[in-house]
Amino acid sequence: MALGKIEKLKIIAFKNADYSDAPSDQQSFTAMLNPETYTLDYKVEYQDGQGQGTSSAQQRFTVKKPEEFAFELLIDSSGIIDGNPRESIEDDITELRDLLLKYEGDIHEPKHFQVLWGSLLFKGRCTGLNINIKLFNPDGKPIRAICKVTFTGSVEDNLRTAEERRESPDMTHFRMIKAGDTLPMMCFKIYGNSNYYLQVARVNKLTSFRNLTPGTEIFFPPLNKNTPVA
Repeated sequence: MALGKIEKLKIIAFKNADYSDAPSDQQSFTAMLNPETYTLDYKVEYQDGQGQGTSSAQQRFTVKKPEEFAFELLIDSSGIIDGNPRESIEDDITELRDLLLKYEGDIHEPKHFQVLWGSLLFKGRCTGLNINIKLFNPDGKPIRAICKVTFTGSVEDNLRTAEERRESPDMTHFRMIKAGDTLPMMCFKIYGNSNYYLQVARVNKLTSFRNLTPGTEIFFPPLNKNTPVA
């Protein structure tokens, strides 16, 4: 970014879920003024599975919800901001609404989006548009509005599958021992079960699983929930 140059938040629309549209096919919206703030909301859902007559239960992971990204955009036709007065913002609002929410017949769904601003790059779908009209002409036509836009993160299926596969316990893992690490603790992090530490020690030909030397690389073989614990 050039020194002193103001970069405006930009929303780019794509019809392809992998964001591979040709530049000539892309539509976009550039903010008149950058948002004062934005929010990123992350959620994880768990099931407690608590049985009748029990006092508590272990929370069991269900799903990691896609992150939500929300911010507000100002649309103004008074000319105070850009020096270009117009009759109303009705066309601007229609343009923004159609870009974010319009059903596209050729892809049978609304578009996919990238939001770019500085170092921020957010990929997702628009899940909400709230328009608050703030100012009117004497004839009642709107000339200023605050538009709250909400996006929900969306990752291409091939990248999501690769990421989930990389973290799966049935894949091979190598880990570097750090001070304070124990083999049962590392097995729990990778396999979800600390009892596999004897198998890992055997594969790595460790004479003692209690005294791990920091800086040593440990091989964690592919295991799954059906693998018997030694």
